[in-house]
Amino acid sequence: MTIKIWIVDDHAVVRQGLRAILELQQDFCVVGEAGNGQEMLCKWRDYPGDVILLDLLMPHMDGLETLRRFREVGNSAPVVMLTSSLEDKWLLEALKFGAASYLLKTAHPTEIVEAIRTVTSGKTYLHSEVQPWLVESFFQAEKKVAHQELTAREHEVLSCLASGMSNQEIADTLHIGIKTVKTHVGNILLKLSVQDRTQAAIYAIRHGLDKCSPFSSS
Repeated sequence: MTIKIWIVDDHAVVRQGLRAILELQQDFCVVGEAGNGQEMLCKWRDYPGDVILLDLLMPHMDGLETLRRFREVGNSAPVVMLTSSLEDKWLLEALKFGAASYLLKTAHPTEIVEAIRTVTSGKTYLHSEVQPWLVESFFQAEKKVAHQELTAREHEVLSCLASGMSNQEIADTLHIGIKTVKTHVGNILLKLSVQDRTQAAIYAIRHGLDKCSPFSSS
């Protein structure tokens, strides 16, 4: 079965290089080229493909906007983002809009070929340098949300936990009842998705939340 490929990049030399690499594969056929996303979208209906190699940074219409519009009108062909930009904001946005792969232009030709075969089989493919960035980006995003879920008083109790205080010591320091402390601790464990006080304390220390300074309100 022949895999029909579109190449979208604003540099002609890049398109020519990619075409040369891809056409070494007997079952690959480049059916279209475009210098920007707008050009590709205009031609897609007449020359549809099975997969798109899409540059991220282009004039007139960049890769993210192209991908967004491509999905908006119901096109489901997998898209391989091929770019020199290893920035988490671009990566996360590309995946959010439905990119099946994110490759750096430093990728070896065999990796580009592998990515195309992988995404056309319904799977995702990430450049080896992209994977740790993705994990870290999602980790940081998750932790940021966890911080935002805590109330001011829960932040205070968490920092006291990290200082090694018992429930009674926290109650005495913050001038609140011990039952209230236990309630706050339970909420903290739930919101941070940790199992016990020790994990909560480690979380607080790692994120600089281990300075206990009580608020005036209860």
